[in-house]
Amino acid sequence: MVEPHTTSNRCQTFEALTLTHFNTLYSVAVSLTRNADEARDLVQETYCKAYRFWHRFQAGTHVKAWLLTILRNTYINTYRKTTRRSLPHTFDTEAPVDADFTLIPEQANAASMDNLLRHVVQDEVKQAIDDLPETFRLPVMLADLADCSYQEIADVMGCPVGTVMSRLYRGRQLLRKRLRAFAQASGYIGARATHDANVTDFDQASESLHPSCLRVAS
Repeated sequence: MVEPHTTSNRCQTFEALTLTHFNTLYSVAVSLTRNADEARDLVQETYCKAYRFWHRFQAGTHVKAWLLTILRNTYINTYRKTTRRSLPHTFDTEAPVDADFTLIPEQANAASMDNLLRHVVQDEVKQAIDDLPETFRLPVMLADLADCSYQEIADVMGCPVGTVMSRLYRGRQLLRKRLRAFAQASGYIGARATHDANVTDFDQASESLHPSCLRVAS
């Protein structure tokens, strides 16, 4: 039988290490469920499971990735059937990518993309992310919202690092395209600027979105 003080210490340790990731978990949950109430339930269930199996967590490993793995598995087993299915897309989501794959940016006018991002409002950014097919939406959220490394995302999604890199690259391409389309429709940039704004480095541009534009209110 566990002594009371031991249980108390366990609770304190659990709270200290996990509660700091609440906002990240909630934001990812909203992206997955597309429903605020279900997202809250998903996060609550994630924390309940995490506490129940806290003895399995290996000290010194990444608690954020561990929590996100629980959240994703809980979503798949409990919530996915009741949420909207992924949007259709034409990308080959399992396209093989070498382990040492390096994203080579397109030659473009980075200033045009910076200008686009300065004018795009939060709701449009969130909508653009929400409209991504689930295959690409989750890695984009994990990378640009949760600050997960390729390996952490691979662990959460249960796929090779090369697959993560491929999906993340394609997801960012789709996001970039949709944000440019919004900026053009809103008159922030012209058609020529939209054509030129293929972005030299989306990671640099996405810093303008992270974290304030990507986070949702909890």
